[in-house]
Amino acid sequence: MILALIATAACVIAVARLVGAERAGLAPGRFLWKPLASAAFIAVPLLGGALGERTVDDPVARWIIAGLCLGALGDVALMFDGKRGFLGGLAAFLFGHVAYVVAFAQLIAVGHWTGGAMTVVVIAVVAAAALVLRWLWPHLASLRGPVLAYIAVISAMLIGGLAQSLRGDAATLDATARGLLTAGATLFYLSDLAVAREKFVARDPRNRTLGLPVYYAAQLLFAWSIIP
Repeated sequence: MILALIATAACVIAVARLVGAERAGLAPGRFLWKPLASAAFIAVPLLGGALGERTVDDPVARWIIAGLCLGALGDVALMFDGKRGFLGGLAAFLFGHVAYVVAFAQLIAVGHWTGGAMTVVVIAVVAAAALVLRWLWPHLASLRGPVLAYIAVISAMLIGGLAQSLRGDAATLDATARGLLTAGATLFYLSDLAVAREKFVARDPRNRTLGLPVYYAAQLLFAWSIIP
């Protein structure tokens, strides 16, 4: 547990330095602090014993860790400007979200992600996806297909994350872990809006200043959710 806390602190420090480098336009800082921050959130569950004795089924931890690793891969790809780097990052994050969706499905079957309060949630998330797509559509050009697929997958990830709190129970996962998964999914969705705004709508220092801490917080929440 102490080692996981140290890795978390390292991630927080690296993110603070990364934001500073981004605001100052210092590319070397980005290439130093971003990989360190991403490596730190992968280290959190590994150092915290997530693959040892846990209160969660093994497949859940493996899929969450896979999602974290794919996220780190996407972080590295997005360090490079240009279409190729963006598409590489988009693909890595898309498959990372798929990994999280599969993890959520291990805890609550997809067929149970609807019903009751979740029906309202699903409608709201689908409506939000439609609004986001409408917002981005005029700016996407040749990337409309990949972005459409990404929005569909991240919407499914958000629904699955919210289902953990609204449809989960102690038999599958304790309340704290369910809350961490829900919060992680929500923050990840919000951070991707900042990335989309930066890439397609308006280049603005605030996109990364706000988006990066929210993104790394999401990954840390996912990492802590599988620590026993």
